[in-house]
Amino acid sequence: MDRSEPVRVVREVELLEADPTSGMLRRRAFEAPGLWAGQVMTEPGAVSGWHHHDSNTSMLYVVRGVLRLESEGVEGWVDALAGDYIHVPAFTVHRESNPGRVRSVAIIARSGVGIPTVNVSHPPPPHT
Repeated sequence: MDRSEPVRVVREVELLEADPTSGMLRRRAFEAPGLWAGQVMTEPGAVSGWHHHDSNTSMLYVVRGVLRLESEGVEGWVDALAGDYIHVPAFTVHRESNPGRVRSVAIIARSGVGIPTVNVSHPPPPHT
């Protein structure tokens, strides 16, 4: 029988700043082949830079505040509130903002083996 790794707890003070995108703060809790987990914080009024997550699929769970997402080829935005989940498909160029009055906090689970974050200067034009 192979010995597996022990269960471990990653405390908030142990989170590491990771994968920077302007306007938001990502902190990594755990990374293994095919898995990335952490959190993202966005201050009130902040708008992130446009980015995508390569071939990785991301799921977010909003813990506090409002997380607004805009994505390529789609007019308008979607707002996710505390208790909501967000699915961001692989290669989807998007940006996040916080229209609320408190810092938004979301937990991220990302699966795939691509580059965790690819910052881009602007989204492609909407599909016609």
